[in-house]
Amino acid sequence: MKVLVTYYTQTGNTGKVAKAVYEAVNVQKEILPVSEVKALAGYDLVFCGFPVQAHSVPGKMAEFIKTLPKGQKVAFFATHGSLRGGQLPRQAFESAASLAANLKVLGQFGCRGKVDPKVIDALMKKPEHKVWAEEARGADGNPDAADLKEAAEFVQAMVGKAY
Repeated sequence: MKVLVTYYTQTGNTGKVAKAVYEAVNVQKEILPVSEVKALAGYDLVFCGFPVQAHSVPGKMAEFIKTLPKGQKVAFFATHGSLRGGQLPRQAFESAASLAANLKVLGQFGCRGKVDPKVIDALMKKPEHKVWAEEARGADGNPDAADLKEAAEFVQAMVGKAY
């Protein structure tokens, strides 16, 4: 089995989770930022990681997902400032699933990630975003060791499904 772990990160949160995902894979593997992936042939499973942005998948990762070959087994992981299980990360995973309509989505994993304080400060000035910005402040310190352990457990489950 051959696995690709690819990711898009802006603040380093998703990159940190991508490294934990990569380290948990116990078969032939490769890790690359999404911008460096050149060829997709030969991977039995592709892990795609991204930060949740505007309730969705960032453009660079969305474009990559669209290039995956029909039937490709894929698993998504994401970082976000919202509480786990919240509406915004759910919407992002729904968006990823819609982009992957011709793929075999094995699962998804999300955890909190520290939000850039400049983003929080800007959103605090907008009444319609203030509640979320206050919630996002609580993501400071994430992803933490517990998040990374759960990411590794997710990997084992996804590799098992891929066999």
